[in-house]
Parts: sequence; C-alpha cells; structure tokens
Amino acid sequence: MLESILKNVRVLDLTQNIAGPFCTEILADFGAEVIKIERPGAGDDTRSWRPPVIGGESATFLALNRNKKSVGIDLGRPEGRALVHELAAGADVFVHSMRPGSSGAKAFGYETLGARNAGLIYLSISAYGETGPMKELPGYDPLLQAFTGIVSVSGGEGDPPSRVGPSIVDMGTGMWSAIGILGALIERGRSGRGMRVETSLLGTGLSWMTLPIASYLASGRLPRRMGSATPVAAPYELFRTTDGLVFIAAGNDRLFRRICEALGCPELGTDPRFADNALRLAARPELHDLLEARTALRSTADNLALLRAAGAPCSEVNDVSQAVAHEQVAASGMIVDLPVEGAPAHRAVALPIAVDGARSAALAAPPRLGEHTDEVLRAAGIADARIEALRSAGVIG
Repeated sequence: MLESILKNVRVLDLTQNIAGPFCTEILADFGAEVIKIERPGAGDDTRSWRPPVIGGESATFLALNRNKKSVGIDLGRPEGRALVHELAAGADVFVHSMRPGSSGAKAFGYETLGARNAGLIYLSISAYGETGPMKELPGYDPLLQAFTGIVSVSGGEGDPPSRVGPSIVDMGTGMWSAIGILGALIERGRSGRGMRVETSLLGTGLSWMTLPIASYLASGRLPRRMGSATPVAAPYELFRTTDGLVFIAAGNDRLFRRICEALGCPELGTDPRFADNALRLAARPELHDLLEARTALRSTADNLALLRAAGAPCSEVNDVSQAVAHEQVAASGMIVDLPVEGAPAHRAVALPIAVDGARSAALAAPPRLGEHTDEVLRAAGIADARIEALRSAGVIG
C-alpha cells in the first residue's frame, strides 16, 4: 500500500506557504511521520490566506497539510532553535525553505545538523537557488513564472502576457523536492549516509520551459503567445461550437485524417496543403478556420461524440465545478472525503499515484496549530517539566 512506503521515516518540516508543504504532504501520503514546526500563535502563512474558510481554517492550508503533526516552536528564540536541533537529531529528513544566507538558514545549516545526525537527508528549497547574485532574494510562484519566461508564452495571441492560473512553479518545486528526498533515501539505504538536496523555484520554472527553451536554442526565434494552440503540432487547439468550445488535438497525420473524417470534411485529410505537420503548422490559421466552419455547426456534445467515435483526441472545456463533478473524475478516485473539525463533508484532491490499484489511505485531517506539541516533544524524550517551562516562557505553543 502507498501509505506504507515511508513507514517509520520521520520528517521535520520547517516550510510554509506552498512548495515545501506540498513536498511534505506527498511524503505524508507515502506514510512518513511529518512534524510541522509552526510559529506559536500564527503558524504557517497559509493559515491566514482566507477566504475561503472551511471549518474555521484556510482552504489553502487544508489543501497542503493533511497527515501532519503541528508543533508550535518560536524559532526566533535560542531555546526554540535548540529544541529543533534536538528533534533533528532523531529525524530522517529535514526540510526548510529559509532564504540562503538568512539567520534562520544559518541556524539550521546542513553542516551543523549533519554533524549530529550523519544519516540526515537535508532538503533546502529556495527561490533563485543557493548561488548567484539573486540567491538571497525572496520569491513567489508568479514572480518566478515571470522571471523564467512562463508568463511570456502564456495568453492569447496579441494579448498581454498572462500568469498560468495554478501555482505550477510552487507545486512543481514540491514535486521535485519529494523526488529528491525519495532518491536520497534510496541512496542512504545503500550507503548509510545522509546528504544535502537542493531545489529552487527558478529551477522548476526553467524545467517547465524545457520545450520553449529548446525551440529557441534550435531556431533563434522567440516563442510567442498562441492562446490554446501549440507551436509544435496542428490542429492542436480550441474550436468554437454552437454552445461553447471543443479542444481537438492531432498528434500525428493519422489522427488528423480521423479528425477530418469525423467532422465531415475528409477532403482536408488528403489536401496537399495539410499533408504533414510542418505544412499544417505553416497554414494553421487557414486550417483552423476550415475546421471551425465544421465544429461551429454542432454542439460541443455532438462534436465530442463524433470525434471520439472516430478515435480522435478531443475534450470539452470544463470549469472547476464541472471537472470535480464529472463521472470520470469520480471513477479516478482523485477527490476524496477528508472530514475536518466543523466541516465533516470536506473533500480534497488525492495524491495522483496508485499502488496495486489503490491510492493512499493516509487521510488524517490537517492539524490545528500546535496540536501535537506535547506529543512530539515527549516522544523525543523531553520531560513534562521542561515542556511546561518552555510553554511558560513562550518558546512553544
């Protein structure tokens, strides 16, 4: 089962916002014990990203922090930093997203923590990387979408540049971070040694731009905004129908001919102007108009029925409510029940991985701020008297 893969792996998580918490949520869904360190009285920044609110908690926080334990520790206090050092000595993985060169990053450096725990997997997430002139600058998803060129190729032709809606840089960085940790754990199983892993929003943004960058390096021409179309295949875009839009994708010549036959214009499939992909790309505006003259005669549902019967790749354009309610999404098991206090009907998006046909059964509700402070500290061998003294001094919460 998926949730047993990282059983007995303890993760100490000092991240907040999106990238780091998504990384550790992936690890938690794999069965790791994730101990989330939060500021007493405030917690992860996303706890205040509201509305919307579900059961009194930020929907953003809930989406990224299931299956974790929350421990409130003031990292600005020497006693708090010492406490984290003690917890890190018994951890398998340490994850942070503090800016390179910051006092926090220096307080929890790999050399210091690794000297006390030789098997520690240490992951640092930064905005622009650990080296270079911008290494100490803060960064958020839209800033890195802009910096790495994603914004420049997103949006309609002739329209201003546009950010991609989902937080693809943040969540992609969370994915790369989890992959790096899993690889490091495999290596530790062979060698017995820990290691340092680095990821960045910059690296993720550039990796998402692999194909546009490859095109530019090969041709010297800047990629342009093309709306729903792509610069490498045609037709591969949205077409109007009588009641909306349909996306049609011809990944090869055979599929192009199937599309033409399904839409009632088989002559286009043998037209020498559109004989191969390069010719279709060169004539894309003309080809688009010819195909849209056919799709515009029917409803979206009728176009889909004809295209799918012919084995031609296509899709309707769903909004979020339609996507979540679709029978295929229900069959996928990707939307799961995750009751939280005050919201027993709450649902969440599952990890998009199944093992032996099953998704992770690790579905504990995201923690309340500081909910597990005493439990985690006692398990680390810290006496009740010291816990009470730390609480009285405001170090923990």
